[in-house]
Amino acid sequence: MSSRIIPVQPFDYVVFGATGDLTKRKLVPALYHRFMDGQFDEQSRIIGASRSKLSEADFQKQVRDALGQFVEKDYQDADTIERFVKICTYVPVDASKPDESGDLGAALRDDPKVVRAFYLAVAPDLFEPIAEYLHNKKLYRRDARVVIEKPLGHDLASSQEINDGVAKIFKEDQVYRIDHYLGKETVQNLLALRFANTLFEPVWNSAHIDHVQLTVAESVGAGTRGYYDESGALRDMIQNHMLQLLCLVAMEPPASDDANALRDEKLKVLRALRPIANGEVARETVRGQYRGVTSETASVASYQDELPEDKKGSRTETFVAMKAHIDNWRWAGVPFYLRTGKRMAERVSEICIQFKPIPHSIFDHAEGAPRPNKLILRLQPDEGVKLMMMIKDPGPGGMRLREVPLNLSFAETFDERTPEAYERLLMDVIRGSQTLFMRRDELEAAWQWVDPIREAWNRASEPPQTYTAGTWGPSGAVALIERDGRSWYEGNN
Repeated sequence: MSSRIIPVQPFDYVVFGATGDLTKRKLVPALYHRFMDGQFDEQSRIIGASRSKLSEADFQKQVRDALGQFVEKDYQDADTIERFVKICTYVPVDASKPDESGDLGAALRDDPKVVRAFYLAVAPDLFEPIAEYLHNKKLYRRDARVVIEKPLGHDLASSQEINDGVAKIFKEDQVYRIDHYLGKETVQNLLALRFANTLFEPVWNSAHIDHVQLTVAESVGAGTRGYYDESGALRDMIQNHMLQLLCLVAMEPPASDDANALRDEKLKVLRALRPIANGEVARETVRGQYRGVTSETASVASYQDELPEDKKGSRTETFVAMKAHIDNWRWAGVPFYLRTGKRMAERVSEICIQFKPIPHSIFDHAEGAPRPNKLILRLQPDEGVKLMMMIKDPGPGGMRLREVPLNLSFAETFDERTPEAYERLLMDVIRGSQTLFMRRDELEAAWQWVDPIREAWNRASEPPQTYTAGTWGPSGAVALIERDGRSWYEGNN
């Protein structure tokens, strides 16, 4: 066990939706890796719960299969897998039919030293019934924690309804609204970069930063996922992931690393976002939808072709670009450009901080003009931090200026595996740390900013702009930033 891994208390982790895709792909592998690294041991229990009538042996086989499919071969240790599987048990639970459910209480330990956590990897309309089930079965404890997954509503009103349902049983300090983007290593390093160094914070303001870009691009399409057409890129990515990243870039230094101190500062950013409404929506936002492409080597279907017949003609956006402003002293006049989409040129999530040009160049006769410095934080793939700087190209023959990166690649710098986001977040729940989880007022402030944009799109007669699958989005996204004399950072400009 690495000396940097701090063990957590023994726990009973109940996963509702235990037979679902999220559990198999993310939760089971994440818990296995933490078990393998010694962060918890056989004193803890993982309890699967769902409506499926499985035996414990059936569920344990599903756990083995999930590990075989979603854990890299290098980390599939047979002895560790068997030890892990033995702490996994299963109880059939249907919150709407409690009398026909198994005895979940028998699988839980009534020991205050054993942390009790419930992960609701289910549809949001089941959050309230499950919370009531836990209360009625006397499985609720004041020190218990509950993790809830997005989508947390489709607008402010529905979000409030979902949260009200959970709040009937669980207090706010027990609720962990999970956003896996906040568990990524580079997101953590954004906090360390800003607040553990003296280098950047003095220039982290409108006097020195020209603009900020946030890009979350996916090369895959929406596929046949039914929920996506009901949400679209604005609700699926902007409202939660990207606004949270924006908050971490833009917030004031918190007084401490206490969860509420940090979340208070994020909330201030959300409340300082300049509303985009009515006539401004057409100018400050772009929505797109990918169209198919056929070549000699491959064929990619359009979003419309992927939809079932009753959804044909949908105006749901698979791409959004927008310009946001934060109306406070630190960021007055600094635009934040956000861009996200499906079927884009590559899979990449990154933050680009572009500093202002030098005020005066003494290199009038040099080859190559000085370019503004950029700080790039890449969240995926190949997590790392890169600072673009100007240097003199080595060698005789005059002054030749060249832009080069100071590149910190986590994979190259740290000779060890980088934990996935869910690993960190699942253990934070056990530790009782809410720093990387959204508070209710944050969530509602984000909806308050996003809702007018959605409403304006719904009133507009123009459909989303189309863009070819495998590109960086519609031409309107390029125009959005280029009319300000800027361009999107795409790794080579």
